[in-house]
Amino acid sequence: MNSRLRIVVWLVVGICATLAGSAHAAETWPTRPIRMLVPFGPGGGTDIVARLLQPSLTEVLGQQIIVDNRPGASGNIAAEIVARAAPDGYTIFIANVSVASINPILFASTLKADLTKDIVGVTLLAAIPDVLVARTDFAPQTLKEMVEYVRAIPGKYNFGSVLGGYTHLAMLDFHARTGMKLVHIPVAGGGPLMVGILGGEIHYAFTNAASAFPYVKAGRMKAYATAAQQRLPEYPDVPTVAEAGYPGVESVNWNGFFVPAKTPRPIVDKLFAATLKSAQQPQVKAAFQRVSVPLVVSASPEEFQRFVSDQLKSWARIIKDNNIKIE
Repeated sequence: MNSRLRIVVWLVVGICATLAGSAHAAETWPTRPIRMLVPFGPGGGTDIVARLLQPSLTEVLGQQIIVDNRPGASGNIAAEIVARAAPDGYTIFIANVSVASINPILFASTLKADLTKDIVGVTLLAAIPDVLVARTDFAPQTLKEMVEYVRAIPGKYNFGSVLGGYTHLAMLDFHARTGMKLVHIPVAGGGPLMVGILGGEIHYAFTNAASAFPYVKAGRMKAYATAAQQRLPEYPDVPTVAEAGYPGVESVNWNGFFVPAKTPRPIVDKLFAATLKSAQQPQVKAAFQRVSVPLVVSASPEEFQRFVSDQLKSWARIIKDNNIKIE
């Protein structure tokens, strides 16, 4: 056997061995703890969903799921970590509408990864409508009163949101519709936003109904309206934005599982099946209901990926129509 043929043979043997090893790894996955990256700090809607699912997923998969909060850069720090991670199923990502469907457009020039290609969807997990809340000492009592109150003194009042996030864009759209001019206070996630409102540094904000519910229920925040199509059971006395006189404003924080691109399909299927099994457990359903988070699982990874693609198109249109740019 000449040297060139010997090299070819060893290359073929090496490739076959690698493929066999990858197939075996996919079949036996998982054999060690799995890291679940959350792109925001503790206390926000995405973190809530992660921690509600973590115990049941740990039980179903037979390996510890470790929640790893990596806030910063509007969720892009965690997204870039996942995009660069080994596609072996041991790094999974729970991202929300902002990270998966807005950031790839809004931060395209600064991202160190192409989030439309470097991560892939597994399943939808939750869809949480937003509520417009304010600190309790904010004088207006209704949404219409608040709009007129803020319009009377442009630039005096502020709102909080993650820079470039879906609530930021929803608020800019709402301001454009109403003629309000407020100062934007960037925050790192839902948890810091709650702290800012409760502490009096932030006047008002769109935030997911789950994060705000305990504070509104306890009388520590006031709720003006929900950005949903119909009234929420947990907020029966709070009108929708449309009912309050401003139709066309909707804001929903959906969350879903993603993995690095090129993750073997058997692993994707196992994660999808494990999530579906977890979501069907009575204690998991009850836990989600207690915090007012609608639990929604996709019919398949393909259906979820189509949903993400549709969301990208929808948010791209909103960004273009409102000429939104992040400098």
